[in-house]
Amino acid sequence: MSCAILTPAEVIKQNAQMVKAGSPTNATVQTLAKFRSNPLALWRGYTALAGRNLPFTAMQFPMFEWGKKGIKEYRDRRGLSTGSIFESGVITAFSAGSAGAVAAVITTPVDVVKTRIMLAAADAAAPDVSQIQAQPKTNGLVDAFGKSVASSKDTVKSAVKNLNPMTGPEAKGRQSSWAIGQEIVREKGVRGLWRGGALRGVWTFVGAGLYLGAYESGRVYLAGRRGERVDEDELL
Repeated sequence: MSCAILTPAEVIKQNAQMVKAGSPTNATVQTLAKFRSNPLALWRGYTALAGRNLPFTAMQFPMFEWGKKGIKEYRDRRGLSTGSIFESGVITAFSAGSAGAVAAVITTPVDVVKTRIMLAAADAAAPDVSQIQAQPKTNGLVDAFGKSVASSKDTVKSAVKNLNPMTGPEAKGRQSSWAIGQEIVREKGVRGLWRGGALRGVWTFVGAGLYLGAYESGRVYLAGRRGERVDEDELL
């Protein structure tokens, strides 16, 4: 459900990041304009996004809880536990960040495929302006009714295009995730599926750590402001 809501934002974000610097219009507005003729293209990549987020979450939270419990037991055995909000926040942040980093690296191939699908979505949704502007050369030829006709060279190109209509960005926008994964392997090898894995692991470590660390610490702090006592076992 959340992926269905997030997919359009993810598609817009990734395509907006590809807009060249110095563009006269806002990158987001420029990206949205490409989807006017086909708004449903904003949901391309939903399957890949869900295919990344489901295993990512299924791995992250069990590892997060296991790590948090392990660190707590280790500090208890050494007599290092203080029970402070700061301690719980640091333990939570480290456990969440480590779990998120591992899950992020493992799911990198799915993320690579998802990114390629979403980047192709804008090109597939927008009309091919170059083809609209580039009218076939007639060389002055007309038919019996006086209408211009294309040259034989243009006629052959048109015939070839009709025989293989699914080429270029439009075809890539409609390929299955499996087909795109195979295409990446052919182009870049198996290592191509893991490109960006290290960076993804680092920013997930930082993001997940800040997110869950701040959440847990804030929850305890606000409970204390209300005069409620938070059980340390429940916290950690």
